[in-house]
Amino acid sequence: MNRQPRWTQTWLGGVRAAGADLGRPGERLGLPATGPGSVSGFARRIGAVIIDWLICTWAIGRGILGADPSRSPWIGLLVFALEYIILAGTTGTTLGMLLFRIKIITVTGHRPSLKSILIRTLLLCLAIPALIWDRDNRGLHDRAAGTVVVLK
Repeated sequence: MNRQPRWTQTWLGGVRAAGADLGRPGERLGLPATGPGSVSGFARRIGAVIIDWLICTWAIGRGILGADPSRSPWIGLLVFALEYIILAGTTGTTLGMLLFRIKIITVTGHRPSLKSILIRTLLLCLAIPALIWDRDNRGLHDRAAGTVVVLK
């Protein structure tokens, strides 16, 4: 009798249980394993977003614009989106990314176009696409924009 694993065994055990070799993050994209140009990890990326969010909501939103984040949360989100579009669109990095020494590039290794940055920013502001990652540490916002976040 030919005993094949049930689909639940593969599903519950994950793709490695099915015998899939996933490789390291960035390998499929031709990126190095470590050092500059390698795929950034979750901790650096989330740290950069937290720094950017704090700068945009408290320093700019409250300090410069005088908006209370508890009364007008959309102001912080708007400033956050503008920061990403302006800074990432021109330099490939934001203030938080500078601090954590990471940058945004296309999967071909170039600076992202304005269209890519707009797509990425819109989906990042929705939050959910940024929380769903693939094996190359790319969120849905990165995949839709054709970008990847790498170490500087």
